[in-house]
Amino acid sequence: MVVKVIVGGFFGDEGKGKVIAYLALKDDVKAAVRGGVGPNAGHTVIYNGGKWVLRMLPSAVVNPKTKLFVGAGVLVDPKVFLNEVKEYKGNKRCFLDYNCSIIEEKHIIEDRGEHFKEKIGTTGTGTGPANSDRVLRRAKLAKDLKELKNYLADVSYEVNEIADKGESLIVEGTQGTFLSLYHGTYPYVTSKDVCASAICSDVGLGPKKVDEVIVVFKSFVTRVGSGPLEKELKAEEIERMGLKEFGAVTGRLRRVAPFNFDLAKRAVMLNSATYIALTKLDVLFPKARGIRDYYKLPLEAKSFVEEIEKRLNVPVKLIGTGPDVFDMIDRRD
Repeated sequence: MVVKVIVGGFFGDEGKGKVIAYLALKDDVKAAVRGGVGPNAGHTVIYNGGKWVLRMLPSAVVNPKTKLFVGAGVLVDPKVFLNEVKEYKGNKRCFLDYNCSIIEEKHIIEDRGEHFKEKIGTTGTGTGPANSDRVLRRAKLAKDLKELKNYLADVSYEVNEIADKGESLIVEGTQGTFLSLYHGTYPYVTSKDVCASAICSDVGLGPKKVDEVIVVFKSFVTRVGSGPLEKELKAEEIERMGLKEFGAVTGRLRRVAPFNFDLAKRAVMLNSATYIALTKLDVLFPKARGIRDYYKLPLEAKSFVEEIEKRLNVPVKLIGTGPDVFDMIDRRD
């Protein structure tokens, strides 16, 4: 059995999509299942000359042989889901759990109101109000919509069957540890827990089925929307250091701060990290760009990686050094 759970260690936007896509291709995984919140999270993957921006399907979609599932705990915007299935030719390998909650137009309108978008800084995609309806037991479910009937499955059963057969499975998280409703910077958080244990709960996978928990950190910290960000850099510093980024879903400029070891240490604890995937090392250290051999990294980049390992007491086994999926140093062996 090889079941990998991948979660974000900061405030989202850590590069989970790249890591998941790499593992899906490199390890030729049998299936990937998405947990987390809903289409308020976007994963961007650069592969084979194309750009894939995913809000509903797992980032493992880049491997045409990988089955793709969306767990019962995920909120589904039917338009977004069906558009992605069509765009990425996933008609015969994409499945939703019968019990996924549906985001309706009324949820999107409410989410774009003063409380959510203005005060909290949400993405305005309807996830918070839709989760509220789920808790109040009045939500529509995927099994209630005719347009989704061809994609319905008992996802919990399917992923447990895959795990029990000893086949490879990726469990994909969304957002980041400190956007967790319970463990994040409340009230500037998402509408549920997004730590590793919650992601497993979303897809119906018990903790004894998990072999590895990979926590993804970016080489610097970014955050979209409101909420605290320790040692936040000013706009001119971000520009000078080449750290300017925009959100995949909202297009909003990301706020930036240096790598936060205290937050990272807590994320390792909260998620029971087996190892770390570190992304965008090349942005912080441009001479590392495109390098795929750890021993060829510039000295300052290696020192940064080794400091992370020493201070967090967890190995860094995957290191992103460029935008393409295979711009990756793989130290798992």
